[in-house]
Amino acid sequence: MPSDITSSLPSPALPLQPPEGAVAASAPAAAAPVPRIAHGTPAFWATSRAMFFGGFATFAMLYGLQPLMPMFSDEFALSPAAASGVVSAATGALALMLIPASQLADRIGRKPLMNAALFAAALLTLACGFAGSFMQLLILRVLLGIVLAGLPAVAMAYLSEEIDPHSLGRSMGLYIAGNGLGGLCGRLMVAAIADWTSWRTAMLVLGAMGLLAALEFWRSLPASRHFRPSRLSFADFLDGVRTHFSDAGMPWMYAIGFLMMGCFVSLYNYLGYRLAAPPFDLRPSLLGAVFSLYIVGMIGSTVVGRLADRFGRRHVLWVMICLMAAGLALTLASSLVVVMLGIATATFGFFGAHAVVSSWVGRRAQNARALATALYLFFFYMGSSAMGSGSGLMWEFGQWPAVAAFLGLVVALSLAIALRLRRLTPLPINAHRP
Repeated sequence: MPSDITSSLPSPALPLQPPEGAVAASAPAAAAPVPRIAHGTPAFWATSRAMFFGGFATFAMLYGLQPLMPMFSDEFALSPAAASGVVSAATGALALMLIPASQLADRIGRKPLMNAALFAAALLTLACGFAGSFMQLLILRVLLGIVLAGLPAVAMAYLSEEIDPHSLGRSMGLYIAGNGLGGLCGRLMVAAIADWTSWRTAMLVLGAMGLLAALEFWRSLPASRHFRPSRLSFADFLDGVRTHFSDAGMPWMYAIGFLMMGCFVSLYNYLGYRLAAPPFDLRPSLLGAVFSLYIVGMIGSTVVGRLADRFGRRHVLWVMICLMAAGLALTLASSLVVVMLGIATATFGFFGAHAVVSSWVGRRAQNARALATALYLFFFYMGSSAMGSGSGLMWEFGQWPAVAAFLGLVVALSLAIALRLRRLTPLPINAHRP
């Protein structure tokens, strides 16, 4: 959709705190509030490093199989839409578990759940290398989505709680940059190893990489200092859902997450089939190299996160969506160089838009923040699952031109929503830069 600095002690730059979720035995009644983590401090860089590795592992394990879809189609005699199940099964299961995971995190704490999610997902990725059939592979991918939900469901809430509001866009951008690098390295590595050896070996290497990222996440992430455990009833949960959906802006942000992620995943799902066919005829390892353009997404998320902090999210979001539309149009060209330029432009626009909207959701939520971010990510990953597979029907209808036309309509709808959000009245707490 993803640990203390010394594994048992908080950062030396910060005062000692009780374990996450614990209640201090004799805290002074008039103790000064604990400041949030500001940019430039050791705690900020430790947090950013952990979240970078968490985002890296999340996207690597979720989307690392994407360039192998043509290989699965050949080996298991699958249509492109059926082969896309290796991605959609995981993202769909993840989407369905995001809200339960956010509720669990409200009880046991942010950090323990994120740690467990990364380690379990890495072990399941290792198990994928031993799958005896495509159906077994799909079952393992569903289980991976279920357990991995614990990181993206909580990461945005953790950052929104712990990071100073003026540094939140930068921190969120670094987390999303980790997503981008994970998507890049996962795809590059899996495609190259599968081309040289087999996809099973590639799964084993990807799982080992996930374990290393999980260890670094556990080692670096400071314990929550502003988290307060809660036990919400189902009525409280429904009240939180009603609160977020009655907000003037939140449902539209959820809609943008669904549409933009669905468009982005579809772009990478089916361009691989186009580039593997004439006149391009790219091998799996070269198809994986196309995903090196994810580095552009890393740059986009960090740069646009800073621009959003400076100029306001409402003034940056629509520009990013326009960039994605321009990039999508370029992918219709018959020149590989122009197609690559189009992918790069669309990737920059998507990651920039995601950095803007995800931090906007965290700032706009006045209460039940974990639920607010879980709802956003539910729609985000449901877009990946539903549209990622649904666009395959457009491929069967008219191959890439039909897919591109459909995605163009999706981006146009996203732009209309972004222009509507420009007129959104900011809440008082966010009025200085919504």
